[in-house]
Amino acid sequence: MSAPTPTPVAQRRRPSGLLLVALAGIAWGTIGPAVQLAHQASGLSPSMLGSYRAAAAAFVLLVAAAVAGRLRECWVLGRVHARPALAVGSLTAAFQFFFFLAVVWAGVSVGTVIALGLAPMLLLVLKALRSRAFPRLGELATVAVALTGLLLVSLAGTEVSAAPHPVPGIIAALISGTAFALATDAAVPLSRVLDPFALTVITMIVAAACLVPAGLVVAWVNAEPLGTTDTGSWLMIIYLGVVTMALAYGLLYAGLRTTSSANAVVATLLEPATAVLIAVLFLGDKPTVASSIGFFLIIAAIATLGRRPKRQVAGGTPDEVIVPGSD
Repeated sequence: MSAPTPTPVAQRRRPSGLLLVALAGIAWGTIGPAVQLAHQASGLSPSMLGSYRAAAAAFVLLVAAAVAGRLRECWVLGRVHARPALAVGSLTAAFQFFFFLAVVWAGVSVGTVIALGLAPMLLLVLKALRSRAFPRLGELATVAVALTGLLLVSLAGTEVSAAPHPVPGIIAALISGTAFALATDAAVPLSRVLDPFALTVITMIVAAACLVPAGLVVAWVNAEPLGTTDTGSWLMIIYLGVVTMALAYGLLYAGLRTTSSANAVVATLLEPATAVLIAVLFLGDKPTVASSIGFFLIIAAIATLGRRPKRQVAGGTPDEVIVPGSD
């Protein structure tokens, strides 16, 4: 009698890709408060803090790869997949760099709404063009609910800060949102041929190679300080690099193995929702009715992303769960 075929328990019990992406969004939600605290204590500009954050992430990932004995493997894989890896890494750097510019020039609320709100709409359009089919009503409703929540969380009940360069700021936010959408979309095929650790090491080194010199140039042109003697600020920078870049992008890439890019960018809207929650719980901000409604709208939109039934494929084996916006 033949032995029974083992049940793929590990595969069935693996963490949800959407959950991993949501955790990345939560980690990114701590960036704003952390950058604010570091900026106030050190006087370093957001672009300079972004440069140090990228350098810290690249250093930690290189050390981790060396300790794991995978440094050469990552180098080889990076050369084999050079073009897509360079595309993902450079687009990620562009997203972060122009997002910081948008926040400085157009204000935090406007920059966040445009940059993070544009990405899901662009990916919905990309999917429609590829499939040559109009998006389903469920997909449109999910994106609409998520964007409404984003608007309420980011804009409602807040004081509009002075925007020194509103038009360039809006342009920077549009570039940032476009880069975020394209980087996430380009990372999907890579995440399915490379393991998340290797992909994170390769793309974050590329991103750091772009962000570090860019931050230095901006600081030099604006005569901004290049360093600080405040120990707490350096600890915050290490946190930003290790948790909100190295770890968060590892979670994103792991999630993209089973989650579409369209769903992923909706899930990452947990970033502004988390930032609002941190401000209320730890920084003394008072929530408004509008921001509270927006928070729950974002949660509701994300909760709808994995609720379609499984599709049967040849042989009777259930395929991946099909979710609104999946590729």
